[in-house]
Amino acid sequence: MKKRIRLSLLCGLICAVLLSMTQFNVLCDDLRQNVLRLHIIANSDSAFDQQLKLKVRDEILAQTGEVFLNVEDLAVAEQVTAQNLKKFQQIAQSVIKQNGANYNVDVCLGDSFFETRHYDTFSLPAGNYRSLIIKIGEAKGKNWWCVVFPAMCIPAASGGDLRQSVDERAASVAENKDKYIIKFKTVEIYEKLKNFFS
Repeated sequence: MKKRIRLSLLCGLICAVLLSMTQFNVLCDDLRQNVLRLHIIANSDSAFDQQLKLKVRDEILAQTGEVFLNVEDLAVAEQVTAQNLKKFQQIAQSVIKQNGANYNVDVCLGDSFFETRHYDTFSLPAGNYRSLIIKIGEAKGKNWWCVVFPAMCIPAASGGDLRQSVDERAASVAENKDKYIIKFKTVEIYEKLKNFFS
C-alpha cells in the first residue's frame, strides 16, 4: 500500500512538473515567434575575421538602424528585412573590401538556432528564431547576434522593449531570468535535442 502511495505521489509530481514546463514553453514560444534577430557569422575564428565581423556589424547597425524603427510586428519586420537584403549585402561587402579581404557575403532571411542568452535586462530561451543571417566567407567562425525587432540593438532606437511585440506574461519571463533559471535550462536541453533530431 505504501509503495502504491509513493508511486502515485511520484506520478503526481512528474505530471505537475510537466504541466509547469508546458506552460513555460508556451511563453517561450511567444518570445521566439515575435522576435527577429540579426545573426552575423564570421569567416573563421582568426583575430582578423572576428574583428571584420564586428566591423560589418557596426556598419550594418549604423546604416540600417532606421529600417527597423517604428516597425510594429514581426510580419512587417520580415517584410522590411526582405526588401533590404541587397542593401545589407552591399554594406557588408563594402566593409570587407575596405579591410582588404575578398570574402563573399551571403545574406538571407531564415531560421537560426540559438542557445539561451541572458543579458542585464532580459533573457531569450533557446530555440529557432527568425533571423537576418549574414554569412561572411566560409561562415565557420564564432557568430554575433542581437535583436533587431523589437529594435533592441539599434543605436537610434535607444533600447527597444520586448513588451512591444510579445504577450505580457512572456515579456515577464524574459525580464525575470533569475526566477526561471532551471526552466530556461530545461527548455534549452529540450530545444537542443529537438534541433539535433530535426
